[in-house]
Amino acid sequence: MFKGHPKGLYVAFFANMGERFGYYTMLAIFVLYLQSKFGWSTTQTGHVYGFFLFGIYFLPLLGGIIADNVLGYGKTILLGIIVMFSGYALLAWPGTGETFIYVALGVISLGTGLFKGNLQALVGNMYDDAKYSKLRDSAFSLFYMGINIGAFFAPSAAGGMRNFILGRSGFTYDSAIPDLAHKFLNKTLENTAQLEQFAHTQAAGRYTDLHEFCTQYIASISQAYNAGFAVAALSMVASLVIFIGFRKYYKSADVTHKQQKASHSPNLIELTPKQTKDRLVALGLVFVVVMFFWMAFHQNGFTLTIFARDYTVSSVSQGSAVIFNLATFLPLLIGILGLVLLLGKGNSTRMKFIGGFVALGSIIVAFFTIRMLQPEGNKISPEIFQQFNPIFIVFITPVILGFFAYLQKHGKEPSSPKKIGIGMLITAAGFLVMVLASQGLMSPAELAVKGGVSDTLRSPYWLIGTYFTLTIAELFLSPIGISFVSKVTPPQFKGLAQGGWFGATAIGNLMAGFIGPFWDKWQLWQFFMLLVGLTILSAVFIFSILKRLERATTS
Repeated sequence: MFKGHPKGLYVAFFANMGERFGYYTMLAIFVLYLQSKFGWSTTQTGHVYGFFLFGIYFLPLLGGIIADNVLGYGKTILLGIIVMFSGYALLAWPGTGETFIYVALGVISLGTGLFKGNLQALVGNMYDDAKYSKLRDSAFSLFYMGINIGAFFAPSAAGGMRNFILGRSGFTYDSAIPDLAHKFLNKTLENTAQLEQFAHTQAAGRYTDLHEFCTQYIASISQAYNAGFAVAALSMVASLVIFIGFRKYYKSADVTHKQQKASHSPNLIELTPKQTKDRLVALGLVFVVVMFFWMAFHQNGFTLTIFARDYTVSSVSQGSAVIFNLATFLPLLIGILGLVLLLGKGNSTRMKFIGGFVALGSIIVAFFTIRMLQPEGNKISPEIFQQFNPIFIVFITPVILGFFAYLQKHGKEPSSPKKIGIGMLITAAGFLVMVLASQGLMSPAELAVKGGVSDTLRSPYWLIGTYFTLTIAELFLSPIGISFVSKVTPPQFKGLAQGGWFGATAIGNLMAGFIGPFWDKWQLWQFFMLLVGLTILSAVFIFSILKRLERATTS
């Protein structure tokens, strides 16, 4: 897949992988942390979640301006990594209050703003070279894989660290305890029977006083999440080492339009005012659609995580547990990759041998790790569902790239804007799955009165099916959209335009948090139907302006 691409793509791939591992480790537990530590409602948590994601994705506008006009891409990216490390380190500090957390979130947002858009602009610069220009779309799809490989390991890292720290205090994780504990401490819990049962079974039953049990469990789980944030901070160190250590491979692309102009570079490209205007308008129209995609998609860290906690079974059989346990799932995934190498057409004898060896070894490891699982009652945590989107990205990306290559060979590949419109329709289909899954479940408002989790719980495969569908939608929209921005943007606005992509994402993320009140007031199926309707309307809009967008790519 990487054949023919510049080596600088590898550097960006792995630097981004490390940064995204840290970010998604943090995001996997962020909502759970706020509700466990402070006992916040979904609405209050949603506001903080929305504002944080808004900052994460809006500040790349500032980062783009700084890179385009002051520091250049490389120095701005480097500064961003250092600032992000500082923010995660602050968030990892135990015993902190709300104000301190807000400061940490602000620092993380600033660092991400300096990093994200400019790294994408740097990748885009590599493909301005005519030698690589035809590989631009596939380059950003591969770049996107780096994001999701990091994101795949993040939930397991966050959950594993949480369970380790809880275990040191003699506790085990149960999603129902924090809510019950806060209600008890606030004197709003009417029936304490379930909480008393937890106090009896947790920590070898050493807590006979419910107040002490609630206080200690909340303190312990808060520290456990702090440790997860520390893992995120360490991942920034890995990105820093990669980005500094392999600079020579992207150095030639680390040049802005302003720097080219000052040095009278022969590669300088100047557009007419009309071309510049047409391209900026096209970008703005695409950004409008992107807002609604991310509003829907980023329910993964918000309402879909809450659905996993409150409406999905918390334990599964041995067969299902295989895909929720990294020790069993990872060998199977590696084994599949080995089989691909073994059976792939055109692979050399040496590659086939390596593939067969890897497949056999992975299957043997999987056999022994699967035997360690219980026949029934294997616990799963709500944040683990977030591992499915990134692993689907890794495995489906080659399929999508192959599909687009096939269409291109036969002259039928859809344009980038058309792919984005198709992606919106697939997004609607993904949330239609949740509409079906929500039938017959009590509303969040009813559940809030009851406390704990729903009496009726759904199979985890409803959420997995939704994540699978949304992954396909994402591959039609996100890497293709980033490539579109890289292709259409006037040269003098490369950093700013990539920041604009994230700015549109920021508004979508803000909307993702601010539709939280609908979750608290409506039936579940009504909430997910709202997302279906909005994404269909967005698809209709982009198809209505399709010709205008397609003209911008050739002007």
